[in-house]
Amino acid sequence: MATIQEVAKKAGVSVATVSRVLNDHTTVAEKTKIKVEQAIKELNYEPSVLGRNLRTSESKLLLVLIPSISNPFYSEIINGIEETALTKGYNILLCETDSNPARETIYFNLVRSKLADGIISMDPTINKVKLNELAANYPIIQCSEYDQDGAIAYVAINNELAAYHAVKHLIKLGHKKIALVNSDERFLYARERRQGYEKALKEFNIPVQKQFIYNTKDVGFEDGQQAMKKLLDQDNRPTAVFAVSDILAIGVMKQIHTSGLQVPNDIALIGFDKISFSNMTHPTLTTISQPMFKMGAMAATMMIDKLQGKSIESVVLEHELIIREST
Repeated sequence: MATIQEVAKKAGVSVATVSRVLNDHTTVAEKTKIKVEQAIKELNYEPSVLGRNLRTSESKLLLVLIPSISNPFYSEIINGIEETALTKGYNILLCETDSNPARETIYFNLVRSKLADGIISMDPTINKVKLNELAANYPIIQCSEYDQDGAIAYVAINNELAAYHAVKHLIKLGHKKIALVNSDERFLYARERRQGYEKALKEFNIPVQKQFIYNTKDVGFEDGQQAMKKLLDQDNRPTAVFAVSDILAIGVMKQIHTSGLQVPNDIALIGFDKISFSNMTHPTLTTISQPMFKMGAMAATMMIDKLQGKSIESVVLEHELIIREST
């Protein structure tokens, strides 16, 4: 493989001049630039990306932190991040934390050692204190889940308002016994979606019944099934369910059908996220749509703007209630 020194010798210029051509400096005369480019072509020279990055103190690599790669909610956001990053000359590294503090530390250290330029975090389980400490010196953006009391810029939706719209739709259909299948309320989105659920009930003078609220440990299909099983075991069962994720909702739907009941004739159902599977259920799932690709694209743009020294602010995007066959 040819070296930069060989290119310089063949073109009859200095190594510094070759470097300036490679970095698109405008100080190089057009005639000289043509000679260098010709030498590069003839020698099939490929500059070292690592060497260039070391000189500029940039890796052109963004870390994207998610708790689990198996959750389809993250896929469209990741697509938005990657497409935007690539168009701006950056690559991404997908980092599955598995809610493991040791993994978090490894990824944080990649930024500290300048092997990555910054972090886009989508992990609701991440250590917020350590993330804010890192953000004091390194570029961090939060996407979807964020720290309400922190100083890190984020892109998200209004979860409370979205949940309110979902439950209000069920109330308008005539439902008064509406259950909430929520996730762990350690997470901000879970607390906000419960607040939206309760706000809608109170607005229509429907009492909040604790037996209709079920918190799951995780957001898996089986967790939705287990939640619905508990709700159906009650003498006073709900006529509608609002689940805070589509995966939970699909588990809820499975359990309703297993119990010999029908959606929506016996129990109406609304999910959250509008993952691709939500349109493949029977019946199709009414859900809250998050602009996931746009969220990812916006997070990547905010990160690159921050790396370039630009001022950035948090962004709250619009959601949409997608009405399908389950209500």
